[in-house]
Amino acid sequence: MPWYQERESQGQGEMQPGVYTVSEISSLIGSLLDDPRIHDIWVRGEVTNFKLHGSGHCFFSLGERTENTSALISCVMWRTDAARLPAGISDGMDVFVFGSVGHYSPQGRYQLYVRDIRPAGRGEKYLQVEQWKVLLSSEGCFDSARKRPLPSFPVRIGVVTSETGAVLQDIKNIISRRYPLEVVVSPTVVQGEGAHLEIARAITRLYGRADVIIVARGGGSFEDLFPFNHPDVVRAVSASPVPVVSAIGHEVDAPLADFAADVRAPTPSAAAELVVPDRIAIREALGDFRKALCARLLGKLDRAATEIAELRERFSPRRMEQRLNVRREDLNVLETRMLRAMTARIDRGRERVSAMAHILEAKNPCQVLGRGYCILTRQGRVIRSAREVSPGDRLSARLSDGTIDTIVHEVRHDPEV
Repeated sequence: MPWYQERESQGQGEMQPGVYTVSEISSLIGSLLDDPRIHDIWVRGEVTNFKLHGSGHCFFSLGERTENTSALISCVMWRTDAARLPAGISDGMDVFVFGSVGHYSPQGRYQLYVRDIRPAGRGEKYLQVEQWKVLLSSEGCFDSARKRPLPSFPVRIGVVTSETGAVLQDIKNIISRRYPLEVVVSPTVVQGEGAHLEIARAITRLYGRADVIIVARGGGSFEDLFPFNHPDVVRAVSASPVPVVSAIGHEVDAPLADFAADVRAPTPSAAAELVVPDRIAIREALGDFRKALCARLLGKLDRAATEIAELRERFSPRRMEQRLNVRREDLNVLETRMLRAMTARIDRGRERVSAMAHILEAKNPCQVLGRGYCILTRQGRVIRSAREVSPGDRLSARLSDGTIDTIVHEVRHDPEV
């Protein structure tokens, strides 16, 4: 049996001498590197051979040199992660990198796939900020539901910044140019040890004294802006009874106070432009409104003048005479129609009265009295039957030309009736 086949003919319980394929070795190395201890880890080292490729990917090495050791690991940072790199990463820097170790089989080497880079001097503070961010988020300081719109026409602007810096003067200049109003300054130091305490107190001093608050400082390093990450400052911003605009550093900087503010401005000058309207734009808008209002009023006046002219024409003597003539004709026609209707109604009434008179005359009981009949009554009641009369009764007999009183001597009943 050839020596290079010996590995295949023996048991597989342990490594045997023989020949491996390249893919087998690559797969074996990949499985060995699939260790959770070298995934999602922070590594500290010195940047060497740093190169930003035209594709947007970053390639560099991370090295360590001491008296007794010298080590180097290749690193790659893909474009999407490299886009978030802080400015100024270069060879020789001491950094913390976050990522996972993996095997790159096309070149047969392992490398560190980096997702984040922090300068080593700031590493501890970066981690502290991440912890504060989780804590403050759990308290609701960053909730978007609590953010309020800025007032359209504020009366008083509060500013928290250094009293001696150029930031304050820039803000005042822009406000005085755009929309002059009162600026209440609550001065504070903006960097250094204990600065967060003064910044928080400066913010709370403006509670109830301004319609909107600007918290501002110029650009600076991570350490310069670090006080604006402190929970005391973030909570003071979050608890403000009026909207807060943060303008801390430049647009690329994002201290935690930015997330708690109602509005974030890229620069202090931009914050000043956000909190007040532009009086020139307001004048132009008022001018446009005035023109539109005048046009509407003139249009109404023109329509009113036209209506008045029409009314004047309608009520002129000539037109009134014409209308009266028409009315007279109408009245004459109506009068004729009414006379005809009344005459016809009277004639119909006369006919009905005449007919009813004939009917009443025919039904008059006195008509038969002239033919020899009479009406017998006793005490005003008509006698209709011989059974109602007894001998000795006094009766009245109504004839056609008078009444006879009589006494009954005898009553004879007709058995056939």
